[in-house]
Amino acid sequence: MVKIRLRRMGAKKRPFYRVVVADARSPRDGRYIDAIGYYDPTKDPAVIKIDEEKAIQWIKNGAQPTDTARSLLQKTGVLKRLAEERRLKAEARESS
Repeated sequence: MVKIRLRRMGAKKRPFYRVVVADARSPRDGRYIDAIGYYDPTKDPAVIKIDEEKAIQWIKNGAQPTDTARSLLQKTGVLKRLAEERRLKAEARESS
């Protein structure tokens, strides 16, 4: 199974995370398939940068976000945009 999750970077006591797509069996900071963004909780306010196109494509292909990754995707509006795309596609299917 493929997961969208956080990969910890940065120095001790100075966390910095990359949002990555990885196999669920690989270690937290191990090998990953694709990096789709980053999250810096040390800044005020926290900095979240995610490539929406890549994230949506991976979710459509079956990648499951972890709880924390899902929260970050909601804050950036990726999940809202995905739901809107799905709703428009369903409406188009019904009208034809």
